Amino acid sequence: MLASNQRQRIALSAYFLLSGICFSSWASRIPTIKTNFNLSAEDLGNLLMILPASAIIGIPLSGWLVAKYDSRIPLQISSLFFLISLFLIGFAQSLAVIIFALFLFSLSLRIIKIAINTQSISVQEKFDKRIVGSFHGIWSIGGILGVLFSTLMIEFQISIFWHLLWISIFGFAIILISFPHLIKNDKAKTGNNFKLEKPSKYISLLGLIAFCAAICEGGMYDWNGVYLKEIVKQEVFTYGYLLFMVCMTISRLSIDKLMEKFNMQTLYFAGSFLIMFGVSISIIFPTLWTVLIGFSMVGFGVSGLYPMTFILAAKAKKKFHSDCYFNYQHLFYRRHVFRTTNNWLSRSCIWVTKSIYHLYNWRFYVCAIKQNGF
Repeated sequence: MLASNQRQRIALSAYFLLSGICFSSWASRIPTIKTNFNLSAEDLGNLLMILPASAIIGIPLSGWLVAKYDSRIPLQISSLFFLISLFLIGFAQSLAVIIFALFLFSLSLRIIKIAINTQSISVQEKFDKRIVGSFHGIWSIGGILGVLFSTLMIEFQISIFWHLLWISIFGFAIILISFPHLIKNDKAKTGNNFKLEKPSKYISLLGLIAFCAAICEGGMYDWNGVYLKEIVKQEVFTYGYLLFMVCMTISRLSIDKLMEKFNMQTLYFAGSFLIMFGVSISIIFPTLWTVLIGFSMVGFGVSGLYPMTFILAAKAKKKFHSDCYFNYQHLFYRRHVFRTTNNWLSRSCIWVTKSIYHLYNWRFYVCAIKQNGF
């Protein structure tokens, strides 16, 4: 018989795994949606704007829900809507339906991210060794499984409807089995009221770290398939995403041990360099193998940034729902930049700019780490 803390860890791992599967299943099908609705790159960029737009509602709502109730409640409810919205994405026959589905998808995902990371910190407190990084590694494993399944669906020309329907049915089974074993009574005793107040300098620096990571990771999720299909001219456009997820997973499963061997300043700087170099060679040399190598480097680079930042945020003296602040910054970036992706040159310039900006701001990582004594 497993101990209660082990059951809680396994149950939460199932949610991380499912989240990774669902997200990668959707992201790997973005080129399919673009083709099915005959969208230009600019139209697709405008459609993807729905995701950060719905986050405007999801960010404060998620913080309030996690503060008001045990995190398992909003996690379960948002997971249900997440799976429903995933099915609707595959079912959609009109732009109106897919707009609604994407809105619900992003809104649910915002709540899941807050609730699931709240659970992970609670589970971490029951273990002596660091395990937060392993949860994010499991999310990446889910991402790999999702891309592998998507690749099979594309190879055998299975429609997006059946593809996402099967994923949704699988997801419903997972959350029904895992929910009873999640941590209970983890509602925050302090910091329960959501307020639009100026965060501390420390939280602001951590927000900047997550902002830079989100720029690079979000760009890979949204555009790597389109890049391979339209620029590199690959019919099976999921190979780059698959390799990106494999490298991210390998690194995330190792991040806890890496943090024991190296200080966070070194890991942040190494990750930033890999992102900059990987994106640069993918753009300068747009051939299959150089792009795959570049995507792999980006996968290794972005892998540890979120786990390390959540650990630092959890040690903040004042309790914040820090992921809310992180996503506000990511939101404004997507609003002003992704609308300009109407041709290959603009997409290339964006990728180069964001990777250089990410490296340039590594000094802010150092400030945040030193301020907390790492």
